[in-house]
Amino acid sequence: MDTIHVILRRLHDHQVEFVVVGGMAGIIHGSSIVTEDLDICAPFTTENLSRLLAALQDSNPRHRMPTHRPPLPNDPETLATFKNLYIQSDLGQLDVLSTIDNVGSYEQVRLDSTAVDLGGLALRVLNLDALIRAKATISRPKDRQAVAELKALLERHKQQE
Repeated sequence: MDTIHVILRRLHDHQVEFVVVGGMAGIIHGSSIVTEDLDICAPFTTENLSRLLAALQDSNPRHRMPTHRPPLPNDPETLATFKNLYIQSDLGQLDVLSTIDNVGSYEQVRLDSTAVDLGGLALRVLNLDALIRAKATISRPKDRQAVAELKALLERHKQQE
């Protein structure tokens, strides 16, 4: 099982509330663009962050930025003061975002998500329309390529309906 699936399984098993966004959401929708990290949008409540810490507990979680990568505080109240968490762990890279540009806060992201079964995991994934809106705000070449591919996937889904 690859590292992204291991992280997803842990988040799921610890009942972390989240929506898969970013490149992994694209892959779930059929994108061929490879990603090596997991981006999620989650509420930054102390309860949810406590579950997140429990999920990552034995994986040496640390801040991915700054470059000296200090350990992630084991205090959900401290983490609740952050807007985003960019985490590196022995399991891989996890970006936890409180909002998604061109979509909104976690509550809106959840409304713009769909339920999927990924290898026996019941997850929420940002829908194609919202994913395209989010990716369109980023000007990196790989994101422009992703938008073109996601629009083609959306068109194909509409034709199949």
